[in-house]
Amino acid sequence: MNSDAHWAQAAQQMQETFGAGFQQVLGAFGTARPPAGLPQIDLATFQQALPSLRFDAARLQALQQQYIEDASALWNQGVQAGTAAVTVSDRRFSGEAWNANPVSRFSASAYLLNARTLMGLAEAVEGDAKTKARLRFAVEQWMAATAPSNFLALNAEAQQKAIASKGESIARGIQNLLHDMKQGHLSMTDESVFEVGKNVATTEGAVVFENEFFQLLEYKPLTEKVYEKPFLLVPPCINKFYILDLQPDNSLIRYAVSQGHRTFVVSWCNPDASMTGKTWDDYIEHAAIKAIEVVQEITGAKTINALGFCVGGTILGTALAVLAARGEKPVTSLTLLTSLHDWRPHSLRPPGRPSPSTPPPQQRGARRARHARP
Repeated sequence: MNSDAHWAQAAQQMQETFGAGFQQVLGAFGTARPPAGLPQIDLATFQQALPSLRFDAARLQALQQQYIEDASALWNQGVQAGTAAVTVSDRRFSGEAWNANPVSRFSASAYLLNARTLMGLAEAVEGDAKTKARLRFAVEQWMAATAPSNFLALNAEAQQKAIASKGESIARGIQNLLHDMKQGHLSMTDESVFEVGKNVATTEGAVVFENEFFQLLEYKPLTEKVYEKPFLLVPPCINKFYILDLQPDNSLIRYAVSQGHRTFVVSWCNPDASMTGKTWDDYIEHAAIKAIEVVQEITGAKTINALGFCVGGTILGTALAVLAARGEKPVTSLTLLTSLHDWRPHSLRPPGRPSPSTPPPQQRGARRARHARP
């Protein structure tokens, strides 16, 4: 920007565009209005969209006053000191490029102000813990989707990289977009460098059972003798079975086999239209419980050892609870890795704990191969 006047005009135009999305969810508090150029927030619009919600009057008034003060300070700071650095703690805006560009710096600061305000509104809702947790989640998703870092027109780092690479970064991005559109799913990595059985899933095994929910893999022993109790591993549904069998030096499956465990692993099938009516109960009965029964039948063992990873551990834990209610205890020892079992709202985020950054969506990919090795 060549002058403060030009910068202020550009910032105002940018903020009008940036604020339009927020006005669909929330607007100004009552009749109060922040300075011109910052997004207006209309509480009545929000309450109309969610008529069952009620807000704590005292917290709402305090939030309204704080928003107006912070918005005024931000606007005055931008107009009076267009080149002054703004402290931004969010890692998405911590790069030097954000502070070097006045419009981007202002955009990031205004976005964070709105994010704090919207989360404050969510916390001010009077209601049960489950409703508040759902509202917090919805606001977090909305704010993550509308972050200026997601858009090239507002992302100072992306713009800087485009200039430095003479447009090559944009060209590569478009190529990646076209590639993902052609293959029908988003790629989180360069998938061409991975080949099942060659540099991932290298531990030798075969399918010993399958139904519409999963395939059960049994791995070839690497020791002369194996333990009497077999070992069943249940990975998460959103990952391939070989999340536990990557390279030989970091494969949990290979390690278990090399320690003398007769190892079985659930390989989840990707659901299609034919499984539309299936429920959580079906996955418990016809996947986790069935896998335990098949391992017992194949090995002749009355009890087994088991490990559940992520939601695989949640499924396995639920299955064992169902079996216990039936008077059955087929698992001698249970190991759980990063598995959530307490799903009450307070367990998701303790009071006062900040919201984590929203992770990128998980990749699902095509229906998995029919064998542990090609």
